[in-house]
Amino acid sequence: MTACIVGWAHSRFGKLQDETLESLITRVAADAIADAGLAPADIDAIYIGTMNAGFQRQEFPSSLVLQTDPALRFKPATRVENACATGSAAIHQAINVIEAKKARRVLVVGVEKMTDVSGPEVGEILIKASYIAEEGDIPGGFAGVFGRITDMYFQRYGDQSDALARIAAKNHFNGSTNPLAHVQKDLGYEFCRTVSDKNPYVAGLLRRTDCSLVSDGAAAAVLSDVDTALALDKAVVFRAAVQVNDFLPMSKRDIVAFEGAQLAWKKAFAEARVGIDDLSLVETHDCFTTAELIEYEAMGLTEPGQGARAVHEGWTEKSGKLPVNPSGGLKAKGHPVGATGVSMHVMAAMQLTGTAGGIQIKDATMVGLFNMGGAAVANFVSILEPLR
Repeated sequence: MTACIVGWAHSRFGKLQDETLESLITRVAADAIADAGLAPADIDAIYIGTMNAGFQRQEFPSSLVLQTDPALRFKPATRVENACATGSAAIHQAINVIEAKKARRVLVVGVEKMTDVSGPEVGEILIKASYIAEEGDIPGGFAGVFGRITDMYFQRYGDQSDALARIAAKNHFNGSTNPLAHVQKDLGYEFCRTVSDKNPYVAGLLRRTDCSLVSDGAAAAVLSDVDTALALDKAVVFRAAVQVNDFLPMSKRDIVAFEGAQLAWKKAFAEARVGIDDLSLVETHDCFTTAELIEYEAMGLTEPGQGARAVHEGWTEKSGKLPVNPSGGLKAKGHPVGATGVSMHVMAAMQLTGTAGGIQIKDATMVGLFNMGGAAVANFVSILEPLR
């Protein structure tokens, strides 16, 4: 690969009532450029990742980033969308334009402002990331989609409610030390395991603690070619960057196998010439705890149907053999849809430069991340390591 991440910025995720889509974009854009040690005039191209789909009335956001600084005026800026994998799709566009030698320094911003609409409106927007012709009327919206996946997984492999609770508890524990996280509270296993007024069933067998949060937030990264990166203060390089898209209808797939995710990880490991044992940690797309459970299997950490073993035996804890979601993941950090993929790449860069603070994994040398759009439809895997 010829692309590196050389600067980054990240807002806190949460219900950010004092922020607008524009203020989030311009703040993280300015901070990321400065963090890279560059000036706005140095940027050659810009990609903005946002799903929107009705969260905001502003449906044409690409040039909002130009309001960060007058020197960005007339730079090419393009909006990218790929459901919940929008942020990674924007990162990949930056990699592509660098590898095509059309740009040397590219700014990527991922952003979403989700909390300005009501709960029912959020559900109606998010269900658009499914196959409406067959799945649009599933009760519970996108939570209902994963409720159905959860039911099918349990029918095949047995009740895994305990494993899901342990995943939720792990990620909330991790998020409690992440100052950027939406929820910075260790909820504990018993709370996550027990159905209660504060933790009711939301869809099928999914409890509230099994579901990611409706969040506002933004993250930004500056990417460059290797020659440019070598002259800057810090850089992490892509060992692999893979995209695999699968059929949209769940009816056309073995939905509990996440076959697209499996293939994306397989291709990424081959491209990077490494295996899962070479990774120091993984940031993975836990939009629902069931997703993280199945993703253990998709990345090859366990055999199919054995994902629960990874969490029951502590493999995925911060002190385990492969920490998963030390940031708190989407479950605790939050899931502002367009920002999520960029956030994952920023978290990876922080880990690899030893600047991740309370969520730092000691001596991290290689990070894998998985970001997906829809129910394992758009699957993105990146593997990163320090450039030097």
